[in-house]
Amino acid sequence: MLYIDHAGIAVFVCLQPRRPNLMTWFEKLAIVVFMVLFMECFAWAAHRYVMHGWGWGWHRSHHEDHDGWFEKNDLYAIVFAIVPIVLFVVGLRWEPLWWAALGITVYGGIYAFVHDLLVHQRGGFRWVPKRGYFKRLLQAHRLHHAVEGKEGTVSHGFLFARRPSVLKAQLRANGEAARRPAGSDDVRTTTSMAVEK
Repeated sequence: MLYIDHAGIAVFVCLQPRRPNLMTWFEKLAIVVFMVLFMECFAWAAHRYVMHGWGWGWHRSHHEDHDGWFEKNDLYAIVFAIVPIVLFVVGLRWEPLWWAALGITVYGGIYAFVHDLLVHQRGGFRWVPKRGYFKRLLQAHRLHHAVEGKEGTVSHGFLFARRPSVLKAQLRANGEAARRPAGSDDVRTTTSMAVEK
């Protein structure tokens, strides 16, 4: 639309109405933080019940030695990337979804740093933390890989890790349960039986 302002100067005004900014910065930040936390819960469940369940065919490559940089397990990243891509596109029409997609993407970046670079040292990354939060994450994930196969593993999350002593105790308990004969009603551990003698 073209109109003449009070000084007689032609000014072009777009006919498309401007979309008002309906979300505050706090709401945007809240959605991003919520999605990062939600994604840790989702990643734990997907890792525990899909990757170590019916999706073991792809995830097995991550628990075995292999040649080359690419693992079949990396297909999960490609499949999971579809969701934020769709949310970014739909979020152009409904803004909260755009910020949700950003939260998922932030989680993906954190995951790539912690899991791929720090823990598995892919891409030539060679920093080994000596203390603190990152050391705890590293230890937890290494304890996850201490078990061969998909059963009896611990620490399926990526950003929140329990103390290594707790995870080691859980691994011992998982190992004792696996060694118990099938159909055995005796739930006592070898430690408790030794104490009784």
